[in-house]
Amino acid sequence: MIFNNIDIDRLLSLFRFDQYNPLLFNTGMFLFLFVGFLIIYQLLRKHRNLKLIFVILFSLYFYYKSSAEYCFILLGVCISDYVLGIGLGRTSNQLGRRLYVAANVIINVGMLTYFKYFNLILDTIYHFADKEFDPLNIILPAGISFFTFRSISYIVDIYRKVIPPCDNFLDYTFYLTFFPPLLAGPVVRAKDMLPQIKANPIATHAMISEGLFLIMCGLVKKVIVADFLSENFVDRIFDNPALYSGFENLMGAYGFLIQLYCDFSGYTDMAIGISLLLGYRLLDNFRSPFKSQSPTEFWHRWHISLSTWLRDYIYIPLGGNRCSKTRKNINLMSTMLIGGLWHGASWMYVIWGGLQGAFLVGHKAVKNIGNSKKDTQKTDIVKTPRWRVFLNIFLTFNLIALSFIFFRAPSMEAVRDMFVQIFTNFHIGVAPQFVTGYLMVVLIMIGAYIMHYAPERLTGKMQNAFHAAPLIIQALILAIVIFLIIQTRQSDIMPFIYFQY
Repeated sequence: MIFNNIDIDRLLSLFRFDQYNPLLFNTGMFLFLFVGFLIIYQLLRKHRNLKLIFVILFSLYFYYKSSAEYCFILLGVCISDYVLGIGLGRTSNQLGRRLYVAANVIINVGMLTYFKYFNLILDTIYHFADKEFDPLNIILPAGISFFTFRSISYIVDIYRKVIPPCDNFLDYTFYLTFFPPLLAGPVVRAKDMLPQIKANPIATHAMISEGLFLIMCGLVKKVIVADFLSENFVDRIFDNPALYSGFENLMGAYGFLIQLYCDFSGYTDMAIGISLLLGYRLLDNFRSPFKSQSPTEFWHRWHISLSTWLRDYIYIPLGGNRCSKTRKNINLMSTMLIGGLWHGASWMYVIWGGLQGAFLVGHKAVKNIGNSKKDTQKTDIVKTPRWRVFLNIFLTFNLIALSFIFFRAPSMEAVRDMFVQIFTNFHIGVAPQFVTGYLMVVLIMIGAYIMHYAPERLTGKMQNAFHAAPLIIQALILAIVIFLIIQTRQSDIMPFIYFQY
């Protein structure tokens, strides 16, 4: 009788592709599937090849739930990389080796250009021709920017003889399709992941404890902070900035910055945590970026896997620091412009990337002037006074916050309205009314920033305390976190921001 009341078609539809309901870490569907996945994974842990095949199939299904038949593109890239890697490893002729690298870059950049930038290119051409452009119906495969970068780094590292080519197709397919970092990073490199895959690791108690802690942190960041701020405050400001005072617009910029950080680092925490439960360790992608004292330091702390990828595979091949000061600045600007364009098919991202490049070039120029003065005066290196540290952090944070308006704003008109309001219509007097009207938003923003600026040892102590706690206490903490998430979760599941990149 129970089974007669079940709508089979509706039940099966939950497992089919639905562009409006992708399989995200912050959904009940993923939790349900992942529990079943973990049970089978544990049963297969001693059977290496079966375990690899099982994870690959789950990863492809995970990708299918977000991108439908485009999962075959991902599988095609796996085959292409494996064949090119083997060929590159067997070729000693320099021209032949370069052709293998070129083939890989053409395949990956070609896919990115078509799926991500083709409409932008055509729209720009039509704009200069003063003609109307009707965008083509091109669906962007989820996470394509992440797995193409992983693909390129693998082939280039073989070319540079950093790593040997992978001689096991299952190993490489596991690496490229591994589902935790698949859709929104971090950009995992083969040199870090392939040795772990070959070792066939088993998660230790410490890894499981750390993984659960990171998953909880990620869920709190995503649901309680990022989604709440987006739904209840940030989106309102950016949709109609002219309706709000400069003070409210500035709070909107601050709100978006912590929203973006909690959304993206929340995904990263969950990706790293899930990987730890499976026995694999991914590298950190964020290190308290708003503590940075300069734009250069910011990019050493923010989206580390992308910034180091851009450094190693674009900036250094362009010449890096091994050239004149002018050429070095051009290399830096070019790299950040490409980094901006990587985020999406919009000139807003290019402008944002150009601002980041300008900040880096400007900081290096100021730093060189300061170093010249120190050399001239022959002063000893002294510890930076606290007021100077605070001032550096304050200035860097505000530069970054204002530049990220270009990252979030829907148009240049919205950017103009926000800056006009901030710099000509600030009205600090609305602050008490703002706090009263957005009390929960203000409390969450303050709480999120306090936790961000808290000493790193505090997070370490919390993690150690969780690890040392009895299993029943860990389960209780997990239950409390899930309860809080259910209470604050918005009615609609909100995808991760970097899901679109």
